[in-house]
Amino acid sequence: MALSAFLAAIQQISTEKNIPEERVIETVEAAIAAAYRRDYGTPGQNIRVKLNETGEGFKVFQVFEVVLDEDTYEEPDRQMMLPEAVDHKEDAAIGDEIVIELPYQDEFGRIAAQTAKQVIVQRIREAERDILFEEFKEKEHRLQSGSVQNVEGDTVIVSLGKSNAIMPPREQIRNEFYSAGQRIRVFVKEVSESLRGPQIIVSRSDPRFIQELFALEVPEIEAGTVEVRAISREAGSRTKMAVFSDNTAIDPIGSCVGQGGKRVQAVLGEIGEEKIDIILWDANAEQFIRNALSPAKVRSIKIDAERKHADVEVDTDQLSLAIGKGGQNVRLASKLTEYTLDIIRDAVPAAEVTETVVEVEEVPAE
Repeated sequence: MALSAFLAAIQQISTEKNIPEERVIETVEAAIAAAYRRDYGTPGQNIRVKLNETGEGFKVFQVFEVVLDEDTYEEPDRQMMLPEAVDHKEDAAIGDEIVIELPYQDEFGRIAAQTAKQVIVQRIREAERDILFEEFKEKEHRLQSGSVQNVEGDTVIVSLGKSNAIMPPREQIRNEFYSAGQRIRVFVKEVSESLRGPQIIVSRSDPRFIQELFALEVPEIEAGTVEVRAISREAGSRTKMAVFSDNTAIDPIGSCVGQGGKRVQAVLGEIGEEKIDIILWDANAEQFIRNALSPAKVRSIKIDAERKHADVEVDTDQLSLAIGKGGQNVRLASKLTEYTLDIIRDAVPAAEVTETVVEVEEVPAE
């Protein structure tokens, strides 16, 4: 590969791999500098290489830092004392760089070409991985469409186009089955770096998955006039979502439900049999707890704000509704309000059916 072919190869890589041309050039220059230092210089030298704009040649430079005198002159390969520096640059000052061009023979031109080949094969892959990671990092905590690549044991591999993502069992909706080629939406939960490229964890069980689905269907959420203030979920079974609007002309619950239930039905169509309770968020903790325990009607609430605990009294006929099947209603209400809730019947603790929940799950602010 002749030096004159460098630029064409760089432009091709930049176009095909969607990597900035400047980044490719910098990588090639750094590799040639390392080759010069290895074969013609010393390990301590600061060598720079600059490719010509036409790609038909390059120049090699050694860079020195200007120091005052022998007391600070510790690295001969990298430092130059001020009196000598002035010979190269009249206005040289301490801390400046003195750049001196170095000669090289045609033999090194061949070495440089070979080095460039290796860089194009090896280091450009690293740049491509970096670009891919940055691209998907921007999509973290957002909704993405993809397709099931394959199912490996309990883990689902989801194709997101340029990269595959992993959906572990804990991030799947209970009783939901996946098959190769199936189109699905997922929530990008985490993107991290690895030697093979970005490692992407996606979810369909995360509460924020529901929130993002509503953002797609409800323009008021996207516009910010309706806010999702809290959400709790047991994926595949039930979700409670608290919404709010500071615009008195807007009904936040009605906005999410949509005319004839159209908007909420679109969300339900994505998640199957799961039930969704949409309730009104309230800054008043007592009222918020009342709303969160819907559809149960609450008689009275005694709140301990310091302990984040509330005793909730209900009539006997509301007890099963307040607690819910398997304690689900009170459990989700507790997560939603961030209060530990004890359901009390007729002012007497119903120990045999009371659910006390201490785990609280918050939805991180986007």
